[in-house]
Parts: sequence; C-alpha cells; structure tokens
Amino acid sequence: MTANPIKLLDVVALTVDLPDYNLWRGQVGTVVEILADGKAFEVEFSDREGRTFESLGLRPEQIMVLHFEPTSPDFKPEMVTA
Repeated sequence: MTANPIKLLDVVALTVDLPDYNLWRGQVGTVVEILADGKAFEVEFSDREGRTFESLGLRPEQIMVLHFEPTSPDFKPEMVTA
C-alpha cells in the first residue's frame, strides 16, 4: 500500500468535530508545522481575508489531505482507525 504522508503546507480538512475550538468536520486549514516526527501537525485555520482564527496541533486521523489534481492510479489512501 502506498502512503502519501502529510506534508508542510498541505491543504487539509477536518474529519472530526472539535466543538471546544468551534471547528467542525469539513473545515479547511493548512499544515504549518510538522510535530513529533509526523505524529502530529500544527494546522492553521483562516477566514476568507486570510486572518488566522485558530491554530492547533492535530493527529493524522483528525485530518485528510485535499487533492486539487488527479492522483496516481496506484494511489491507495491509508486507512486510519481511531
């Protein structure tokens, strides 16, 4: 199975609700830091004007990378279970 690791500046979407931060599944952010050797990621959430309204560390299973171009035909996303 080919795993595409989450990288710096990847655009990601939440896969879970985080009501304590007023963030909900599907909200889009940008990876701004790789933490703990890829076991966590600092994700910044901004408004339409580019102002950051939240930035927090998230685990890989809490986010998914968004793709704006076709991926390789042999790409198989890695399933993460909580």
